Order: sequence, then structure tokens, then C-alpha cells
Amino acid sequence: MQTRQRWRAQAWVYLAVAFVAAGALGAVQPAIGIPTEVVQLTQFGPALGVAVAALLWPSRTRALLAGSPADTASPGLPLLFTAPLIILFSALPYALFTHAAHATDPRTLHHSFGLIALAQLVGACGEEIGWRCFLQPLLRTRFGPLTASAVVGVVWGLWHVQVLAQSPAYAAGFLLGTVAMSVVLGLALDRIGGPRRLLLAGGFHTLVNLGMLLFMDEETGRAMPMLLFGLACAVAAVPWVRRRRGVAAATIPATAG
Repeated sequence: MQTRQRWRAQAWVYLAVAFVAAGALGAVQPAIGIPTEVVQLTQFGPALGVAVAALLWPSRTRALLAGSPADTASPGLPLLFTAPLIILFSALPYALFTHAAHATDPRTLHHSFGLIALAQLVGACGEEIGWRCFLQPLLRTRFGPLTASAVVGVVWGLWHVQVLAQSPAYAAGFLLGTVAMSVVLGLALDRIGGPRRLLLAGGFHTLVNLGMLLFMDEETGRAMPMLLFGLACAVAAVPWVRRRRGVAAATIPATAG
């Protein structure tokens, strides 16, 4: 009973801080003057949630962040390759439906693309240290990888409160995307721990964000690009789910006939 209450307390404390801190950081960003095109300070809310958990449960938090010993056979490169596929599966149908390319020349951005890419990676890691490096391993102590990944995906999507203020179709596409991407990340990183887990999760997250910045215009509030994005994420998640089921089936010992 104490163990069950402890993991629930850790999850709720993390979530409370991640949500509140993200709101506070988003509120102060205009006053600080950091452009949202470069990085959104809300991304560091999950990192603050992990920091508070580390103060309350230091040994437990260290164990979750360290994870299991790194598996060199784990699919790091396929994970990173999945990110541009999601953008391709989103941007190509969108261009066909609208009869227009929605690509943005990086040179037309208000800031250096190199600076944006670096800041996006830092911001993505600020998120992923919470979602994939803390909450996902925490839920994995109680649930299977697919269930834990889906739950993290739902919470991750709801954490983007501003998105839920858009149209129902837009919000549905976004939530489908966060759940599907969380499944991809959760299954791909299930046997990876430590800094490699954070860098792979942050790299995937960054590639998706940069792809959306350069090839989509979902920031206008249109539902179509976000719905296509959500569907693309779901399609990209299918091979990962099938691979996981194949691995699980292969580990079941054969029974005598």
C-alpha cells in the first residue's frame, strides 16, 4: 500500500508542478522578451517538476532518470528517422489538399535557424526529462509499456492547455498526435536509460517541432494541418506497436503440445 501511494504521490506532485510552472513561465515570457519562435519557456515546466520530485524523493528520482542499463541494440536511429517521416506524412497530403506548398525558407525567419534549432533542442529536453525520463519510467513500474506511453501522451497533450482552446477538430488532431508520438517514444526508449534516453527523446521532439515550423502552418489555427499531423503520427506509431508485439511474442516460451 505504501509503495502504491508513493508512486501516485510522485506522479501527482510532478504533474502539479509541471502544469503550474508552465503557466507561470508562459505568463512571464513576454516581459522577459524571449521570442517564442526561438523557444517557449513553458517547455521547462516539466523540468521544474522533476526538480521538485528530486528534492522530495532524491534516490527514487535518480533511479528513474538513470533507468535500466543502456541496450546498444535499441532502435535509436529508427526513432530519429520516424520524426521526418511524420512531417512528410503530414506536409505532403496537406500540400495536395490545398494545392499549395506551405514550406518556409529558414532564411526568412526572424532569427538564425541555427539558434532556433539549438534552442528547440534545449527546450525539448526541458520537456522530455519530465515526460519520457521521469513520468514514463514511473508509470512503467505499474503498467505495461503501451499503457504507460498512452497515458503519458494524454497528459502531455492536456498539458498544452492553449491548444485545447482551439476548435474541437484541432484539439482532437493534436491529442491524437501527442498520444501516438508518446507511444513511439515510449516503445522505442523502453530499454534505454540515462543521458542517451534524454538526447534521443529531445532529438525526436526537436525534429518534429522544426519540421512543423518549416513545412506546416498549424499555428494559424486551421484544423486540417493538425488533423493530418495527428493521423501521420498514428500511422508512424503502427510499426512500433507491431514491433513491440513481435518482441513480446518472441519472449514467450514455447509450451509443449
